[in-house]
This record gives sequence, structure tokens and C-alpha cells, in this order.
Amino acid sequence: MTSATLAPRTVGTGESTDGVTQLRAIKSEWIKLRSLRSTFWSFLAAAGFIIGLGVLFSSFRVHDWKQIPPGQAHFLDPTQVSLRGVYLAQLAIGVLGVMAVTGEYSTGMIRATMSAVPRRLPVLWAKLVVFAATVFVAMGISAFIAFELGQAALSSSHYQASLSTPGAVRAVIGAALYLSVLSLLGIGLGFLIRNTAGAIAALFGLLLILPVLAQALPNSWATHVQKVLPMPAGTSIMTTVHDPTALSPWAGLGVFCLYALAAIAAGAFMLRRRDA
Repeated sequence: MTSATLAPRTVGTGESTDGVTQLRAIKSEWIKLRSLRSTFWSFLAAAGFIIGLGVLFSSFRVHDWKQIPPGQAHFLDPTQVSLRGVYLAQLAIGVLGVMAVTGEYSTGMIRATMSAVPRRLPVLWAKLVVFAATVFVAMGISAFIAFELGQAALSSSHYQASLSTPGAVRAVIGAALYLSVLSLLGIGLGFLIRNTAGAIAALFGLLLILPVLAQALPNSWATHVQKVLPMPAGTSIMTTVHDPTALSPWAGLGVFCLYALAAIAAGAFMLRRRDA
């Protein structure tokens, strides 16, 4: 065997002879995602939570809001009410993001994946792209439906919003952005921890437990700490009425993205360091 046969060859596009490219890794992850039954049911559950609870909570608010004098309506946020289902939908999306990684580790399929993509990191990038795009589209549609149906339910209170209401479009799109970033956080934790129960516990700890623990802090600290925690920061994008104790919508989403980036960076580091 000559040295020429041992040297790796590439084609004009920079593709190696084994045919591994980032685009093909993305296509592979898309096939995995849509072929799993858990994907359909998780997205269906998330959409059901967003739409169903959005309409339900909006219907509950009608009676109370009818009693509010017009001069006190400035603190009402009808857009946020119709998007309340996102708080429960995040559980389904977060779990799906985690299991997209840990499921492969638990079944041993990750070995086949890493054998097909030896450089490893393209697998991580592919999962991030596929999940973020899919969640954004599916949950964006769900959030829009929840907003329209929720505002229709609020119409008899005369305090409903529309897409022309300042901040409404941003809030609806922000709901999809929040859930998309959440799915990336779940994937990062999945690669970092590699265990389904451990990664889900870490995810829910960040989202649900930290705000509870922050409430035990002295009041002078609690306000400043709570607003930079993952869920309070990320969900500020879904509000149209400014809360002086919370971060501004885009600043809050930016802080939430930093949590996701930290998890992804840690997951990428461990992916390169540890065997499959």
C-alpha cells in the first residue's frame, strides 16, 4: 500500500471521501427526529398546552376584568394571559430536547452516530439546528393560535389585544424563541450529563427550583437574583407591560441564551473529551 492510498482525499467542495458533511449530519438528525413517536406526542402535548391553557386562562380572566375600571387597565397584559400555556409546554419541549441526546446514549445508538460522524461536534451542531428550527416553527404556530383564540375569549371584557397592539407580535414570536432556546438548553445538558433522569432533573432545577430558592433570600437580594434566573429572564420576552422588577424583553432573552450557550459549550467539551 502506497502513501498515496493512505492520504485522505477530498472533493472540490471540501467533502471527505466518507461523504460526511454538516448538511448530511443535519439531514440525519431530521430523520431521527421525525421517525420517533415521542417527537409527535411531545409536540402535540406542547401545542395542546399552549393553545388549550391559553384559551382556558383567557376565559377565566373575562369575569375579573369586567370589574376593572378603565382607568386601571394600564397594568393588564392580555397578550401574556393568552400565552400562559407556554409555562407548561416548556416541560414537554425540555424533556424532548434532553431525550434526543440521552436516548441515544441509553440505547447505544450514539456509537453508530459517532462512527458515522467521527469528528463528533457536527452531530451536536446538527441536533441544535434541527431542534431549534422545528420547535420555533411548531410552537410559533401554536402561540399564534393561542393568541388569537385567547383574545377572542377576552373580547367581552373589552381589554383584548390584537397583533397591532405594541409588543404583541414580539411576545408571540418570543414565546417560540423562548421554547427554541429551551430545547437547546436541554440538548446541551443532555450531552453534558448523558443520563436522562439526571439531565431532566438539572433542567427542571434551573427552571423551577432556582426561583423558589431565590425567594428565600433577603428581599434586597431576591429581586435582583430572580430577574436573571433562566425562566424569569427568558419569559420576559412574552410580556407587553413592563415590570420594573424584571429585565426588558430582549435583555431577558439574551440572558436566557447565555444559560443555553453555557450548557452547549460544556456539552461540546465533554463530547470531545469522553468516549461514546
